[in-house]
Amino acid sequence: MKTNPVERDLVKDCIKGKRDAQYRLYTRYDGAMYNVCLRMMKKREDAEDALQDAFVDVFRKLHTFRFESTLGAWIKRIVVNNCLNLLKKQKDFIVQLENIPEISVDDNKREEDLDVQSFTVQRIKEAIQFLPSGYRVICSLYLFEGYDHQEIATFLGISESTSKSQLHRAKRKIKNSLLSHG
Repeated sequence: MKTNPVERDLVKDCIKGKRDAQYRLYTRYDGAMYNVCLRMMKKREDAEDALQDAFVDVFRKLHTFRFESTLGAWIKRIVVNNCLNLLKKQKDFIVQLENIPEISVDDNKREEDLDVQSFTVQRIKEAIQFLPSGYRVICSLYLFEGYDHQEIATFLGISESTSKSQLHRAKRKIKNSLLSHG
């Protein structure tokens, strides 16, 4: 992977403890990473805590960054892990994941078409925020963060089929929510 020289210099300066470089790195990524946290966490306060913890980890572990991916992708992985760690501490999240039976999901079967043109992006985001934590996290990781079911299963300590079935159920709940609230 070709390394961006600006990113390389920024990382080196951060590792040296230069506060202005650390501030530049933070402001370069804080908005996008906060949005990741918001999609995964139900409360703004939890998202802010996850973001703060993540950037503490970023600066503590920056010396291990090997430029094998983009800096943003590396930071995003830390952010997602911090969100998951905070969620795992919440009892209802763990109970949800453990008590949901797996269902068979045919990946080739198309879900019933929903006229998404009639819904705003904001309305869809709101529907996702009302999902139970387990559904919301899997939905966010898969649809917005681009992780596959195998990666999600590894993150959450669940089977790949559980990840698939929870995503399927999340989509169904979103659809029902959109239809019932027009």
